[in-house]
Amino acid sequence: MAHRIAIIGGDGIGPEVIDEALAVVAAAGVALETTEYDLGGRRYLATGEVLSDETLEELRGFDAILLGAVGTPDVPPGIIERGLLLKMRFALDLYVNLRPFVAGPSTLNDGVDMLVVRENTEGTYAGEGGFLRKDTPAEIATQGSVNTRMGVERCVRYAYDLARSRPARHLTLVHKTNVLTFSGDLWERTFREVAAEYPEVTTGYDHIDAACIHFVQRPERYDVIVTDNLFGDILTDLGGAVAGGIGRAASANLNPARTGPSLFEPVHGSAPDIAGTGTADPRAAVISAAMMLDFLGEDAAADRVRAAVAATDDVTGGTSAIGSAIADAL
Repeated sequence: MAHRIAIIGGDGIGPEVIDEALAVVAAAGVALETTEYDLGGRRYLATGEVLSDETLEELRGFDAILLGAVGTPDVPPGIIERGLLLKMRFALDLYVNLRPFVAGPSTLNDGVDMLVVRENTEGTYAGEGGFLRKDTPAEIATQGSVNTRMGVERCVRYAYDLARSRPARHLTLVHKTNVLTFSGDLWERTFREVAAEYPEVTTGYDHIDAACIHFVQRPERYDVIVTDNLFGDILTDLGGAVAGGIGRAASANLNPARTGPSLFEPVHGSAPDIAGTGTADPRAAVISAAMMLDFLGEDAAADRVRAAVAATDDVTGGTSAIGSAIADAL
């Protein structure tokens, strides 16, 4: 039976890399029933609509969502991010952002294999804050960070389960507990209390600034990392650079409770400067599709796709050439 997948190609290079990802999934022998949705910056400029409640309800009915990239230079910052991406995260309860970083032989950090678990629905992205006396010399802007015990604990538990399933069985909490004494305290207490239920997992802690240094100088020290929304956003982009470039940075926005679909996307952005040139690297989209296959229970196919990506690590050329090489390696 085919899996029902909503496809949001989006803007810029998004449709190009998603086409290659779907071709690789087909070559892996997995049947998908796809429905395309025209969402993103281009749609907003044409209609003024970002994501209607009706479309959101339709998306709830799919097994998963595969997204290319959204955003165009003509749309002011925040409109697509809050109106589409964050709206889906909150409404579909995509509370785990999972980012794998595997550096191949063509990179400076060959052998690095780490995962970052980012809390995806709370923190500074929850939208708490506002202005006082806006547009005056005495203007005040506040931006709060919302952290709940439920939100923190379910993310931490997911990270412990993930760490327990890996050979190294090591989990590192990254935060800034020496300065963010309220949210940091909640994260650290929860991390240590849950640790008692996972005696086989060793643990560590790094401040976010130290973790950034280690990502650059010694990324091999990490296995699984868990962190909050803002720190995770920053750290995972750095991780993409460490693992060979943002063109290889894949992600899964997960609802582990499976009360709705999870969303899978490369995180390189829409790259409008190279859209239509056929030069975008589709590897991030392909790896994101492999993560989708994991979520759908197609573990063997997902492993074959990742192996094919690794086997073609040194392949260069355009979008289609790289995609075809991966498909041929299956």
